Amino acid sequence: MTPGIRTIVDRRAKEPDAIAAVLPVDRRDELLTDQDLETLRHLVNEGMGENTLRALASDLAYLQAWSLAATGASLPWPAPEALLLKFVAHHLWQPVQREIDPHHGMPADVEQSLRDQRLLRSSGPHAPDTVRRRLASWSTLTKWRGLTGVFSSPSLKSAIRLAVRATPRPRKRKSAKAVTGDVLAKMLATCSAETLRDIRDRAILMVAFASGGRRRSEITGLRREQLTDEPPITVEGGPPLPSLAIHLGRTKTSGSEHDEVVYLTGRPVDALNAWLAAGRIETGSIFRKVDRWGNVSKRALEPSAVNAIVKQRAAMAGLEPEEFSAHGLRSGYLTEAANRGIPLAEAMEQSRHRSVQQASDYYNGATRRSGRAARLL
Repeated sequence: MTPGIRTIVDRRAKEPDAIAAVLPVDRRDELLTDQDLETLRHLVNEGMGENTLRALASDLAYLQAWSLAATGASLPWPAPEALLLKFVAHHLWQPVQREIDPHHGMPADVEQSLRDQRLLRSSGPHAPDTVRRRLASWSTLTKWRGLTGVFSSPSLKSAIRLAVRATPRPRKRKSAKAVTGDVLAKMLATCSAETLRDIRDRAILMVAFASGGRRRSEITGLRREQLTDEPPITVEGGPPLPSLAIHLGRTKTSGSEHDEVVYLTGRPVDALNAWLAAGRIETGSIFRKVDRWGNVSKRALEPSAVNAIVKQRAAMAGLEPEEFSAHGLRSGYLTEAANRGIPLAEAMEQSRHRSVQQASDYYNGATRRSGRAARLL
């Protein structure tokens, strides 16, 4: 890809023309005024989400570079089935077969071109999920142009299925280990110095975990206006517990018209209130950067900061930081729920997983490991 194309793609990653998702290019000038377009562009961008738009722009950059290297031409719209099958063949090849046939898989010149542009880093075939995601992005971009693609063709589906079956790969978790209750306790113990960072990190860890294992983008995107105080929860034999509702709005797995709500009770509420008071946060973003002098920024943390905090606290607790990530809070919540005998349906109400199969992967792993079926001897 030439520097000019890369500059355009980088800019589009930040300000993509998502209006094409609403109306094909050739009808826009005919039907809409400039103000109409600006309004729709804002609504589409807000509805889809910044991360999704950035991923689409990134995939477009890769697909365009691959097409130029593999065919000598830019991506055609719509793409013929043969080009889609070529993409699969170039990315889901077998390492064993390449040792026999050097021409198997992605041609050497295509591979080198992508490496020179820093678009290809893996030394082996792509992960099937990566190939599926890029094909899905290709399909979405095709629809944005008001065109019909062949991404659901039986030949393409069969090619992907057979390629995956021919080269089995163990599925890796986004976090090698789940942040279960005992691990979380060790991380929280490192937040005892009562500095602003300690107070903030304690609140992040407790809120992310107790709210159902919220995604890092959901945590850093939280705003004060999304919190609603709820009546205290009465507990037999103890004082009432503070309760708080978090209005998540649209999430990764919910529709644009749904306002997802989760609840915090007890210690996580205390931790969050302690941070709000210490950081003097009355409006706007809740979790913000704290500089070396103890000043609280007005801007929200980046999602990657949650990952860094999890790894830093893991290291401080004497754990292996490479074994944990922000996603470990999400998988850890469901694993801990299973360990405590909480029904899957009840745990999913808090985690807001839409897929029972996906949630049960974490849940069943914990129950099967400690269940009677695994202890017959």
